[in-house]
Parts: sequence; structure tokens; C-alpha cells
Amino acid sequence: MLAVGAYAVLVLEAVAGADPWPAIVTGTGYTALVVLGSWLLPGRATVWLAGYMLLQIGLGFVMFGAAHALWGGTLLLIVLVVQAAQLLPLRAAVVVALVVPLGHVGMDFAKGVREIAGMLVASLMALVVTRLLRREQQTRLELALANAQLEELATTQERNRVARDIHDGLGHYLTTVQMQIRAGRALLDRDPVRADEVLAQAEEQAREALSEVRRSVSALRAPRVPLGERVEQLAREASQSGLPTSVEVSGASRRLAPDVEEALYRAAQEGLTNVRRHARAAHAHVLLDYGPTEVRMVVGDDGCGQPAGASGGFGLTGLRERVTGLGGAVALDSVPGKGSTLTVTAPA
Repeated sequence: MLAVGAYAVLVLEAVAGADPWPAIVTGTGYTALVVLGSWLLPGRATVWLAGYMLLQIGLGFVMFGAAHALWGGTLLLIVLVVQAAQLLPLRAAVVVALVVPLGHVGMDFAKGVREIAGMLVASLMALVVTRLLRREQQTRLELALANAQLEELATTQERNRVARDIHDGLGHYLTTVQMQIRAGRALLDRDPVRADEVLAQAEEQAREALSEVRRSVSALRAPRVPLGERVEQLAREASQSGLPTSVEVSGASRRLAPDVEEALYRAAQEGLTNVRRHARAAHAHVLLDYGPTEVRMVVGDDGCGQPAGASGGFGLTGLRERVTGLGGAVALDSVPGKGSTLTVTAPA
């Protein structure tokens, strides 16, 4: 577009003179090469670019002289500087910008110095502006690439989170069901009543696993629910299953990072599940404490407690791995006959 606009100025100036054809013919060839070069030269070897620039500089000087060094010829030479800034390395483009004003050589000395100085400034300005625009375009491309990589990373992290949830939630249930079925089969011949109890527990675990899958699918489809509401829902489910459970939220409730919220939710879920299974408790209590720099999830009960040195099973092991990866900590305090307290701390 720049070349065609400059060529139009050259033609208008030429037809106003006595002999327009030398300027028009040389201008036509020069402009055609500029347009073709903009299509064909990007990505070509250096020898092609150097040959093109040498040809255009020679033809440009002929065209500039035929156009009597008027505006049209000047603009077409400036277009060559713009093209050099796009196609060539910076040093080579600077050489073209310094050579182009030499088309004024041969004029009256005083006038030639003025014209060369003016055209040199114009050439360098065209070079600088074109390089800045080129850099801005490159920056936008790099930014788009970085955004695409960031989206891919976010997708990978979400995929890993879902895989971890399946491992920590559904995997825990299925491991328990497998162990209970194996124990039930071993008891089937010598103690059918006990075997039926164990298999009934396996059936209950299977139902809980199915509920876990449904909760996970619902969480993926539904908008993000505040952590406090999710914990209260867990407490209601525990109460409905026969374990009266209270919830307390202290501190300023706020949104946390998704992985932190998920870890704290899993802590409450694992704690209440263990209380229902093992604690023989009359009551459970869940505390969600929002501190300035960290958040605590505490699940306590008034049950039978655990022997000294107990560290929990597969579920607590997976919970420790999840929370430790976030820079948090998991503690299980238990006193036989007085109950247990699970405390999970994560950065806010």
C-alpha cells in the first residue's frame, strides 16, 4: 500500500512535467519489484535478499533521477527502507537507510546537503518505526504462544487434580471394599453371620464410592461452591447417617486457591468418614478457621480414640501427600477413650 501510494504521487508529478515516461516506466518497474518482494522474499536465503536490495537501490537511483528528485521518487526510496527493516537484520537495514539518501549526490552542494540530511532523517525514522512495529508484532505472537502454553498447563494441572481426587477418594473406597470382600469370602464357610456383616459393610462402602463419584461429577458441572457450604453439606450427610455433627466457621471467610479448598474439603470428608467407621462417637465437630496467612480444618470427635502411634490408613496417607504438596501440614491427635482430632493446615 505504501509503494502504490508513493507510485501514484510519482505519476502525478511526472505527468505535470515535459517528459513523464522515464519516471513512469522506471517507477513502474521499481514498484512492481517492491510488491513482488514483499510476497516472495520473506524466509529466503541471505543471497536472495542481498541481490534484491542491490538491484532495487540501483533501479531506485535511476528512478529517482528520472523523477527529478521530487516527492514521488523520495517516497518510493523510503518504502525500500521500510522493506529492508522488515526483511533484513538490523545492521543491514541501517546500511540501506544510510545509502538511500545518496540519491541526492550530484546536486548543487548546499541544496544537496540539505536534501541528504532531510532524507537521512526520514530514512532513519522509517527504519525505527518499522522495527518497533515488527518488535510489537513479535511480542504479540510470543504472548499468544505463552497464553496457549498457560492454557495447556492449566488443563494439565486440572487433569492431574481430577486424577488425584479419583485416587484419594474413589481409590480409597475401592481398596476398602476389596479388603472387606476378601475377608468376607474367608469367613463365609466357618462364620456365615460374620461374613454377612463384612459383606454388608462392603456394600455400604460401594454406595459411598458411588456417592463420591456423583459428588465429583456434580462439582465439575456446577459453579464453584464456597468451602464453608460444602463442609456444612458434609456435616448434614454425616448427621443423617447417624453421627450428629456440628460445624463452626471462624475468621473472615474468603475464596482460596482451588487446590487448597479441595485439600481442606477432602480433609473434612476423610475425618468424618473415619469417625463414622471407627470412632464409635456420639458427636463430631468440624472447625474451619480462616487465619491471616493459613487456613485450618479441624475434625474432632468424642469416640474411643486410637492407640498411641497410630497414623491412619490409606486415606490419611493420601491426604498427607496432597497437603504436603501445597506446603501445609497434617496432624492426628488421639487419646484412647477420649476421641481423636484431625488438624489440617494449608496456606491461605
